[in-house]
Amino acid sequence: MTGRLPPTASVAEATEGMKLNAPSALRNVDALTNLLLEVAPTTGTALELASGTGQHIVAFAQALPGLTWHPSDLAADRRASIDAYRMESACANIAPVRALNACASGWSRDMPAQDLIVCINLLHLVSDAAAQTLVLEAGQALAPGGTLMLYGPFKRDGQLTSEGDARFDAQLRAADAAIGYKDDSTVSGWLAQAGLASAAPVPMPANNLAFVGRKPR
Repeated sequence: MTGRLPPTASVAEATEGMKLNAPSALRNVDALTNLLLEVAPTTGTALELASGTGQHIVAFAQALPGLTWHPSDLAADRRASIDAYRMESACANIAPVRALNACASGWSRDMPAQDLIVCINLLHLVSDAAAQTLVLEAGQALAPGGTLMLYGPFKRDGQLTSEGDARFDAQLRAADAAIGYKDDSTVSGWLAQAGLASAAPVPMPANNLAFVGRKPR
């Protein structure tokens, strides 16, 4: 993730102990969990890229207990928060967090094959090149038949479709001209380049989208 973000991006507040609280995670966790219940495998291994505070992965692990969940993040304070939530939850199907730069080339080479990879609210915070690398590496890391789910705010047909999205995208680009909302057709193209079959993106609350790509068996 870029180090130049506006204060409205990637918000996480200190709370009890090492735990961080992300208000956006509380707002979207139910919708994301319900989507995963529809599209995710019921058994196997699941990797979350840029897990953030750890609030999401606890909810996912509780809803999908047949999956062994592997959180990851690049930031040390986020990893500490993830492990704090993991230990508090006592979920036996969450592994200790690992340090991982999801936008770096080559990380898939050292990753065991995953049945599910999830990435939430990251692509608009990185450059196009970094986002494309993430998708291509995730495609390599998936097991045959595996699923990639990407969620966040996106343009539709090159357009920002709400005043809130236009304002947030402008804030992002003012902080760093290389980042900002990606177009839905661009992301669909990256999924195809990664060898993943995908249908139309799924509309989600707060004008967000979810992309679901599947690797052929």
